[in-house]
Amino acid sequence: MNETTASATNAKIAKHMTDTFGLPKYEMPKMEIPAEFHEITDKGVAHARDACAKAKVASEEAADLLKNTYATVAKATTDYNLKFIEIFRTNTRAAFDYAHELLGVKSPSEFIELSTAHARKQYDIVSAQNKELCALSQNVATEAAEPIKPGVSKAFNRAT
Repeated sequence: MNETTASATNAKIAKHMTDTFGLPKYEMPKMEIPAEFHEITDKGVAHARDACAKAKVASEEAADLLKNTYATVAKATTDYNLKFIEIFRTNTRAAFDYAHELLGVKSPSEFIELSTAHARKQYDIVSAQNKELCALSQNVATEAAEPIKPGVSKAFNRAT
């Protein structure tokens, strides 16, 4: 019975001394790790956790900033587009009114007078419309940049 028990014990030992691929496992000698090493690794882990927490907060702030900026730009762009459509309608109506007036022209001099008056009037209207659209464009840019300024300043202050 000794031989059977011994062979079974040897088989168990041999089984534990190899990994799943049949390669032998080499055990590392038991070493005591110095306390200074533990202290350094604990500080490193704490620093990494702190950095991850700060990165998480910063990324959440950046996401909120982008969300607010997007909402502001979307509203301002919608206002711009609505103004553009209004201008388009006004100019289209003016063109149809001009065409209707041309149908009533009876002489070349009346045609030239009507055309000159219409051109002068449309020049003034289009100039005013362009100023409005330019002002709206500047407002879109200003409103988009406004929420970004404090966020960028905050990021630079943290970095320095």
